[in-house]
Amino acid sequence: MRETAIIYCEGNFGTMDGKTANGLVRNSKKYQIVGVIDSKKAGIDAGEYIEGQKNGILVFSSLVHAIKLLGKVPEHFIYGIAPADAFLKEDERAIIFEAMEQGMNIVNPLQQFFTDDEDFVKSAAENNVQMLDIRKPPEKEDMGIFSGQIFNVPTPVVAVLGTDGAIGKRTTSVLLVKALIDQGYNAAFVATGQTGLIQGAKYGVAIDAIPFQFMIGEIEKEVVKAYENEHPDIIVIEGQGAMSHPAYISSCGIIRGARPGAIIVQHAPKRENLGDFDFMKMPKLEDEIELIEMFSKSQVIAITINHENMSDNEIDAAVAEYEQQFKIPATDVLKHGCDKLIASIVERYPELSKKANQVTVE
Repeated sequence: MRETAIIYCEGNFGTMDGKTANGLVRNSKKYQIVGVIDSKKAGIDAGEYIEGQKNGILVFSSLVHAIKLLGKVPEHFIYGIAPADAFLKEDERAIIFEAMEQGMNIVNPLQQFFTDDEDFVKSAAENNVQMLDIRKPPEKEDMGIFSGQIFNVPTPVVAVLGTDGAIGKRTTSVLLVKALIDQGYNAAFVATGQTGLIQGAKYGVAIDAIPFQFMIGEIEKEVVKAYENEHPDIIVIEGQGAMSHPAYISSCGIIRGARPGAIIVQHAPKRENLGDFDFMKMPKLEDEIELIEMFSKSQVIAITINHENMSDNEIDAAVAEYEQQFKIPATDVLKHGCDKLIASIVERYPELSKKANQVTVE
C-alpha cells in the first residue's frame, strides 16, 4: 500500500511552476495522492483539469479544508511548486509548520534544505515527523566523477531533451517507458529531477543540486546501476533544461554522463519566450537539434510536442510540418501516444525488433 500524500501548489496548479504537482497528479508510484491545495482552483478534479479526465484527486482551498473533507490526515505533505529560484517563500513557512503540527511528514523538492533549518528541525522533532529533502546531494566523499563505466553499457540509452525547462521532458519520458513496457520491452527509467524521484523513480539523482564536477559521474553511476540491476532492453533518461538555455548546464551533464545513442527533443511550438526567463526568446527547433547533435555526436530520432495553447488542428499541423522539415517522426504523446517514438527507437536499434518478435511469439 502506498502512503497517502497531499500536494501544496497554491496559485500554481496546472501552470509551469506547478510542474511537480502536475506530474504527481498524472503519475505517482511512490505516494497515493489524495488531494492538491490551491485555493484558486478549489473544488475541481485535478485529473480533469490537467488531462481532461477525472481521477478522483480533488483540489482543496487549504490544508484545513482538505483534512475536513478527507476525514483523515494524509501521511505526507509535498511542496509541489517548482519556482525558478527554488526557494521557499517566507509566507509559505507557516503552511510547513501547520502540516508538521498535524503529524504529516514533509517532502521538500526545493534547493533550500529543510533539514538545515533549525526551526523546521525543532518542529519536526516535537511533532515526531520526518523531513525529506529530495534535492539534497550526498556528501562529496560519497559522490564520484566520471569513470568511463558507461562505455561498458551495451544497452541502448535514449535521452529526452528539450528546448526549454518545464516543457514536458519528464512526462514524455515516463509515458515512453510505460509504453515500452506495455509492448513487452524491459525498459528502465533514470530520473534527473526532483519530480521524477518523488514519483517513485527507482534510479536517478536531482542533478541541478550537484556540483558540476560530480554531476556527470552521478548520472553515469545511475545509468550503470540501472543496467546492472535490471538488464534492460533500453534505458530512457529524463532531460533537464535545454542545451541552449542560458541559465542551465544540466543537459550537458546528462549527455556526458549517459552517453545516449539516440535523442528525442520536446518542443512547445506556441511558446514564444523561455519559461522563467521571459526576456529571452525561445530557440528555433532546428537550431536546438543542430546544437544537440553537434555536442552529443548522437542522433535526434524524433520530436515530441508540448501542446500548450494549441488546438487539435494546430497540433496536427505542427506534426506534419516537423515531419516534412526534419524527416523524422513527430508526435504529441499526451494526445497520440508513443507508437511513433517506439518505431523510431527500433529503427535506430534494429536489435530491439528481435525482442519485439520474441514478445509477440510468447
